[in-house]
Amino acid sequence: MELTRIIADFIIETKQADIPQNVYEHAKIAFLDWVGVTMAGQNDPLVKKLIKHADYMGSHDQASIFGHGIKKSLTQAALINGAASHALDYDDTLFSFLGHPSVTMFPALLALAEYNKKSGIDFLTAYIIGFKAGAVIGECAGMDHYMHGWHATSTIGHFASCAVCCRLMGLNTKQTQYALGIAGTQASGLKISFGTMCKPFHAGKASHDGLLAAMLAKDGFTGAENILEGPLGFFQVLKGTIKNEVVNSLGKTWEIENLAQKYHASCHATHSPIEAAVHIITQENIALENIKKIRVFCSQLAIDAAGKTEPTTGLEGKFSIVYCVANALISGNTGMQAFEDAKVLDPQTRKLMKKISILHDENMSGVETRLELETMQGETHTHFTDILKEIPVLEVKREKIKVKFCDLCTPVLGKAATDKLAETILSLEKSGNMKLIAEILQKPEF
Repeated sequence: MELTRIIADFIIETKQADIPQNVYEHAKIAFLDWVGVTMAGQNDPLVKKLIKHADYMGSHDQASIFGHGIKKSLTQAALINGAASHALDYDDTLFSFLGHPSVTMFPALLALAEYNKKSGIDFLTAYIIGFKAGAVIGECAGMDHYMHGWHATSTIGHFASCAVCCRLMGLNTKQTQYALGIAGTQASGLKISFGTMCKPFHAGKASHDGLLAAMLAKDGFTGAENILEGPLGFFQVLKGTIKNEVVNSLGKTWEIENLAQKYHASCHATHSPIEAAVHIITQENIALENIKKIRVFCSQLAIDAAGKTEPTTGLEGKFSIVYCVANALISGNTGMQAFEDAKVLDPQTRKLMKKISILHDENMSGVETRLELETMQGETHTHFTDILKEIPVLEVKREKIKVKFCDLCTPVLGKAATDKLAETILSLEKSGNMKLIAEILQKPEF
């Protein structure tokens, strides 16, 4: 199967009319969520370092940097905004993508749409098509890819970013094949980097490299035309195999209804344990001092991603199931404030963390959890949760993300500006010029 060509055809030939209206509604919610987490992450230390580096390198003022009142080159904007949007680890997850899709696509797509003054509907259409292309590649790469140590947000994200850019730029099939080849040969990112600045850097770099690949291909730069399926190509080297039923879903299903937004500001592998622990405590009315032991059964994937048992910084705390569960039970606050260094080192939280153990369940493969809580009286309470299979329906998701967006943006923008920005994004298909939207985000003023 010439998978790279098939995906290139899908990227270029899919018509706007082929995409159902409810898919566009999901895409607007995804953009609202991405804007919120990016606005909240705009002053993270790594963002300031990337801006400083861009200043040192010099650039054209082509695309807006969130919240800083400045513009940088297209690729620099994709890198900086992409890193900002993943800095808090509060962004969306798609299981088939094996990671976080929106942080790899929206940064490059917005920079490109701003510079070329594209419409809101063209912007959303490109995102939807790139989203599906990335989901197909991710599902073919499979768990074997992720479990070998690759950070799929970065590796698969290179292709997804490239796809949205090729679509928006109107490349032909051959150019898109080359672009995918250029993106694929740059694809990297190792999970050992979790808990450091390199994890959000991966998202920004994927967005940057995908945009670079599309721009080079448009100018006649060549790459492997069979980067995915070819001998010594992506799947052979980085693991994966073509799955016909997955490939055949192109243009038939869109996968976006399975996109899971976060409601805790930590790695998605911590969310099922948080929900399961809170459920037991609430349902059984158990006092914290009555907890003898908590056992968290989860997959090797979850342990690899969030198995830190002795976090010492807020950033490490985002990848620690034991901290996230203990903090949720003690403070009830699992937002950004929960991941300050002082919170992670809180003596009461550290004491409860000692009672929590993480155990591998070989029957689990995703981020599901079976949590057992034992009381001082010897009673054991059990609850199973799989957060990626408990995704709210469209209307509920929209309202939940609006609340999250307001929580993230109001401290930065104020309530009136936040409400106006949400309204603008949720009617994005009416916008004739994404440059206006991007410049609002550069220095929001209403």
